Amino acid sequence: MSPEWNRLTPAVRVQIEAFQDAPPVRLPELARALGVSVKASTLGPGISGEIRPADDGGFVIRINRHDPPKRQRFTVAHELAHFLLHSDEIGNGIEDDVLYRSSLSDRREQQANRLAADILMPGDLVAEAREAAEEKGVGDVVLYLADLFAVSEAAMRIKIGQ
Repeated sequence: MSPEWNRLTPAVRVQIEAFQDAPPVRLPELARALGVSVKASTLGPGISGEIRPADDGGFVIRINRHDPPKRQRFTVAHELAHFLLHSDEIGNGIEDDVLYRSSLSDRREQQANRLAADILMPGDLVAEAREAAEEKGVGDVVLYLADLFAVSEAAMRIKIGQ
């Protein structure tokens, strides 16, 4: 797990793990449990998602309805990571484009990406699924795992170190 995962309180880790019981991780339910609403929206060119304070005092994530579903999932996880790691810096909102750039530093964007990967692809579940795929003789293990976890092949390659 990433250093960002280890920065979370044990209570928050347990809360996240409750939604990581089987792939794909139950992301919409996790967001609700954390008190963050998720809305599909038409966002500006190149903007995949944003997190902003909501009128009710909580936070709302808006994802680009025109992005592919796997991209939308990663965006939700990325914005949840900002909520968990950087909520004191959200202010009027953080927007992330396809290159994961925002008004925050590259370091914070990398932190959000690493935690998003931990949320979407928990190491133990990935290892179990990889072992099962190899035992079954699955031809393209990365593609199989990416589909199983509803993430991009690129994200899965990074996760399993290929």
